[in-house]
Amino acid sequence: MKVYTVKDGSLAPFKNKTIAVIGYGSQGHAQAQNLRDSGVNVIVGQRKGSGKGSDNYKLALKHGFIPGETLFTAAEAAAKADYIQILLPDEIQASVYESDILPNLKKGKTLIFSHGFNVHFGYIKAPEGVDVILSAPKGPGHMVRSEYEKGGGVPGLIAVHQDASGKAHAKALAHSKGIGCIRGGVYETTFKEETETDLFGEQVVLCGGLSELIKAGFQTLVDAGYAPEMAYFECMHEVKLIVDLMYQGGLSYMRYSISNTAEYGDYVTGPKIITDATRKAMKKALTDIQKGKFAKDFMTEMIKNGKKDFSAKQLSERKLQLEEVGKKLRRNMKWFEAKEI
Repeated sequence: MKVYTVKDGSLAPFKNKTIAVIGYGSQGHAQAQNLRDSGVNVIVGQRKGSGKGSDNYKLALKHGFIPGETLFTAAEAAAKADYIQILLPDEIQASVYESDILPNLKKGKTLIFSHGFNVHFGYIKAPEGVDVILSAPKGPGHMVRSEYEKGGGVPGLIAVHQDASGKAHAKALAHSKGIGCIRGGVYETTFKEETETDLFGEQVVLCGGLSELIKAGFQTLVDAGYAPEMAYFECMHEVKLIVDLMYQGGLSYMRYSISNTAEYGDYVTGPKIITDATRKAMKKALTDIQKGKFAKDFMTEMIKNGKKDFSAKQLSERKLQLEEVGKKLRRNMKWFEAKEI
């Protein structure tokens, strides 16, 4: 993959231009502040239903965005901006785009995304004469902000979907520089590749796969008569310790850092858990993503079904014994701020 570093990027495409960040959630607050601190003229747009009483609106005020000057409705911000960055939840983007952004999307403007979902699967289609680019940090918003403040940056991805101006690539690099990602290295990809690998990673490993592995391990120990507290420590709490080692130096460093007993168990038992049947299920999940089935199912649940099944699953998962035990144990872990829903 082509990689870009600080010597490659320039903020010149943003000179005398305005970027509207639509949405002030996790990524929105981080990227808007980073761009502003890099010297870019940034305004924030809030969608309908996320008005003055919302947490995100209050956060934007706290961070110095001023109503009527740098804080507007989504439609107002889109009308004023040369660059429009959509950082709303995937299921909301298309409706806000149609109602508030598209009517203000004139020739020569640029659409920016940090996830290619809506563009790749066709829920958002830009008119001719508009650049469509991707600038995607590979990290959560709070890390995008904290690393920038330290003088560093999380790695990022860039891609061009529509190059009406002939300058879309330079704009994507400029944005990655503005949010600090170019300090950590920026890799060139496509909307297709970013979207499909991101969805696969979330579902199969990072969220879906890991969550199910933790729950199954916890329940196996509890069903065998072991204390739930012991099961929690072994199957949930210590996950961070191991993942931190992987983050620092890959599987080899993790294995170097653990005991020979643990490493031997890794080699002989891991393949018994992740079997050919598991790999077959992974391939099926990837196929569903590639063919758009997952996207269709997701949008149907979020919009047509009104999140009915999604919300029910949220509530049932929060009532798991694993979660209840964890809440009690974390109260004694004073070295970090526990987050409870």
